[in-house]
Amino acid sequence: MAKSAWPEANRRKQIGARIARHDGPPKATGAARYAYDMNPKGMLFAKMLQCPHGHAKVISVDASAAEAMPGVAMVLVEKDKDGEFPATTFDGAIIATVAATTEEIAEEALSAIEVEYEMREVITNDREHGLVSGRAAETGDAATVMDGAEVVSEGYYGLPTITHCCLESHGQVCEFRDGELYIWPSTQNVSGYAGSVRTAADLPNEKIHVDVQYMGGGFGSKFTAGPWGTACVEIAKATGKPVKLMLDRAQELKSAGHRPSNFGTVKIGLKKDGTITGFHSDVWGTNGQGRFAQRAMPYCLKEIPNIYTRSQGIVTNRGSVQAWRAPNHPQAAYLTMSALEDAAAKIGMDALEFLKKNLVFGDVDRKDYWAEELDIAAEMIGYASKAHPRGDKTPGNIKRGIGISFHLWGGKGGASACDLTINPTGTVGAKIGSQDLGVGTRTCIAQVAAETLGIPIDMITVEIGRNSYPASGASGGSTTIGGISTSTRDAATKALNVIMANVAPGLNVAPDKLEAWDGRIQEIGNPSNGLSWQDACKSLGQMALTKQGSNPTEDGTELTTADVGGVQMAEVSVDIETGIVTMENFVAVQDIGLIINEKLAESQVHGAMIMGVTWALYEECVYDATTGKMLNPDMEFYQLATLGDIGNFQVKLMDGEKYQSRGVIGIGEPPAISPGAAIGNAVANAIGVRVPELPLTPDRVLQALNEGGMV
Repeated sequence: MAKSAWPEANRRKQIGARIARHDGPPKATGAARYAYDMNPKGMLFAKMLQCPHGHAKVISVDASAAEAMPGVAMVLVEKDKDGEFPATTFDGAIIATVAATTEEIAEEALSAIEVEYEMREVITNDREHGLVSGRAAETGDAATVMDGAEVVSEGYYGLPTITHCCLESHGQVCEFRDGELYIWPSTQNVSGYAGSVRTAADLPNEKIHVDVQYMGGGFGSKFTAGPWGTACVEIAKATGKPVKLMLDRAQELKSAGHRPSNFGTVKIGLKKDGTITGFHSDVWGTNGQGRFAQRAMPYCLKEIPNIYTRSQGIVTNRGSVQAWRAPNHPQAAYLTMSALEDAAAKIGMDALEFLKKNLVFGDVDRKDYWAEELDIAAEMIGYASKAHPRGDKTPGNIKRGIGISFHLWGGKGGASACDLTINPTGTVGAKIGSQDLGVGTRTCIAQVAAETLGIPIDMITVEIGRNSYPASGASGGSTTIGGISTSTRDAATKALNVIMANVAPGLNVAPDKLEAWDGRIQEIGNPSNGLSWQDACKSLGQMALTKQGSNPTEDGTELTTADVGGVQMAEVSVDIETGIVTMENFVAVQDIGLIINEKLAESQVHGAMIMGVTWALYEECVYDATTGKMLNPDMEFYQLATLGDIGNFQVKLMDGEKYQSRGVIGIGEPPAISPGAAIGNAVANAIGVRVPELPLTPDRVLQALNEGGMV
């Protein structure tokens, strides 16, 4: 019988192939329908009124004028479970929602709502250590951590709060029909979405139908319905009409999710030969109103003899934090990797040599991988011919430099189930209640099914994005690809074994002596004894065959594991007269386990690198210190990288038996961890001084040059 274990490398045609994503044409032609494209007949348009103050309590809300306006169907005022106005704690908190027959009427009605506020003290400053609140988390002995050091390197580093900036904003369209709820949301959690609106709908999960065929980005911020989702459902239930509620750009940037800030001082104790003897970090930052969580420091290097760490949070009047692509890893990587390269510069040691020397303190299972990946990245970027001590000494105002970072991530496949159906005609359908964030989920499912059954990929039809399909986990933690590929492989293997059992007697062999290969079911080692896939499927008679597979598999076969890592090197040029940083070359070397689709995996890495250039050079949420208002909630002043800003990318996915044998591991998050550190280190290498805070804007570069700093 067929086994669900992944096939050997020489028995793969589909797995690992560079196949274009199947949803490319509908997206390119506009045929793909996103949440905003759903327009049920008689639909109402909902708009949300937000608090315009940095910190205030709602005293009263008078919506009578808005409710009396022609075309207004309903005004929903936000209240807590006790029926009280919630304490609004930041610019962008939701006060009320208006639903009307047109968007214009809804917008006008918002301005007619009168709100009385009690103003309160605003706190938006998360950079000053003296403002920290709450208990600090502390490990180690600060008094002895530098004992044995011959040299001590010390620096200050910081990353600001940034938003998720999903190009498709949060929101949904929903309607009640015959006592059941139908929702078209933008979510990265199709199977679990009903649970987050169940109370508002007053319906059991089985009467809530979620449909997400396409979505435009989540990055960790779209696991639940959010207040906009529940408001949309409440209005649809009360009015009996379909409702569309999608956040506008300002609302998206203020309220829909942020990545926490991190600021801190790091000291590294060294021997003169470059061996690290001690690590001391004191880190603070803000999660808005939430509890601050700092990734363990030092990042990746856990075995340094002496370690002291302290972290503390600052409660600020800002929008809520949501998981942002590899939560807390980019921050820890930036602080640690910046400090490591500063330490190398302090003793005049080449950064690459310094990092390789101290990999002895790295995660036990990662040391050899990082060493190999560092060498590959160095060769790709031309490190040997381009590297130089800190500070480019060549004449002229354009200085070039190279920076390095490495990282790690989990990525084991999450829970997933797949129904795979084989029809008597030989066509195959797979159904999974997963979602595609734009990474090619449908394509990968089809590849795994086609590989398992030994048939062309165009014989596979894949259906995803509905919670009526077998449940699959949310797309978070890089868990999707491992989950869906395992459940698909498991289901296809079970179904294949039924086909093999049906045809084995006619071929006069035992079922376990058969294989599915090249469109045939045939005897292993004797291809002439077999029959075509279509003829084999005729053994089903008139009834289709459906089998369900799962992750974890029922028989305990491990098809997905955890822990991947990678190395990135950035080459930049910096104009020391203008402070402008230009990306020249950016290299990513990433291990991934068994690669399902090389082209799509590379695309994931490219996307992460683009995001990394963006948050290293441009992105920052800016708040007015007096009013607490966000000053750049738009795409003009909340800046992102354009294609002309990203430079030349090169990606190397580690391959070979030692990687493939680990099974499928997710890659969505790990390559988003290192860019800030690599780019920041490259700028320091170019200009001879550390620019301590991201983003590396011209004014910050010029300030660092004017003030001097660590050389």
